[in-house]
Formats: sequence, C-alpha cells, structure tokens
Amino acid sequence: MKQSRITAILTVAGMLAAMWVIEILDSLLLLGTLDQRFGLRAWDFQGLWTMFTAPFMHGNLEHLIGNSLPFLVLGVLVAFSGLGRFLLTTMIIVVVSGVGVWLFSSPTSLTVGASGLVFGYFGYTVLRGIIERKTIDIVIMICVILFYGTMIWGVLPQYPGVSWQAHLFGFLGGMFAAYLLPKREGNRQLNQGYGGAQGGYYAP
Repeated sequence: MKQSRITAILTVAGMLAAMWVIEILDSLLLLGTLDQRFGLRAWDFQGLWTMFTAPFMHGNLEHLIGNSLPFLVLGVLVAFSGLGRFLLTTMIIVVVSGVGVWLFSSPTSLTVGASGLVFGYFGYTVLRGIIERKTIDIVIMICVILFYGTMIWGVLPQYPGVSWQAHLFGFLGGMFAAYLLPKREGNRQLNQGYGGAQGGYYAP
C-alpha cells in the first residue's frame, strides 16, 4: 500500500509537470494553438474526446499558476488512497466534468483548465471522510474544508470567462467517485467482524 501511495503521489506530480511543460510550450512557441486543438469545445461531437486533454491545457501561465497549488495539494490527498483508486477517481471526475461542460456550456465555447479536477478532488476528499469514517479520512476532510471550503462558491456562475460548469460537475464527479468506489479493505474486514466528482473561452 505504501508503494502504491508513493506511485500515486508521483503521478500527481507528473501530471502537474506535464501541465507546465504544455503551457510553457503553448504560450511561448505555439501562441495558444494547443488550447484550440485540445481544449473542450461544447456541442462538438467530433471533439468530445478532448475532455481527456482539456484539463492539461490552460489559457495562460497565470491561469496555470492559480490551479497548480490546489491541484497538487488536493491531488496528493486523494493519492493517499493508493494508485488504483486515484486513477479511477481521476477518470470519473474527468468524464463527469467533461460531459457536464460539453452539455451545459454555450455551443462552440472552448473550455480548458484543471479546475474540474481540483473541484473533483475537493468533493472526493470531503465525502470520502464521511463514507470511510476512518480517522485519517476524517482529518483530511476537516483540513480540506478549513483550507479550501470557500471553493464551494465556485460551482455558481460568478465571473465571465470562468467555467462554473467545470467546477460544478467536477465537484459532483468527485463525490460520485467517493460514493461509487468501494470502501478500503480494512473497513470491509471491520464491518464483517461486527456482523456485518455564442462561442466563448472558458478557463476553469
């Protein structure tokens, strides 16, 4: 389990590093063409696959800087559950957030950014503490609420150019992952012993 956690944490770091490499390349050399190619464009059936690439794209370096710390912190907290759970959680969040953005954004609008994942990890850690009822999960839940609790307001429409759809459906995707994925083995054994997440340019 320890090795799985370490690998999951390294995966989070690798994902963030990839975002930085992509954004530096896109900002300094390609002038935003990667965003246009790999961002998620609402109601574009042929580009629906870009829900898997859009989280790695960002509108500019400032956008990426704003997402980097919460992505790293919340991603690492999810990674404590192990590599397999982290990857499944991430996939569920990406799909739920991506479909939500694709359906509920203005037709042809372009959405990029890792905020869907950030809000998804936030939703996962909060609900997981309630479901698992293990000390470590409850402590993580409390810390996340204390430090990032105000994020919840981001699921509401507030600022032009900010994809509240990615925030809302990312959050729902994270909660869905927390509910869907089974409790960890230790919890199952304990229970048995007692008997039983007009075109525009959106940057989440």
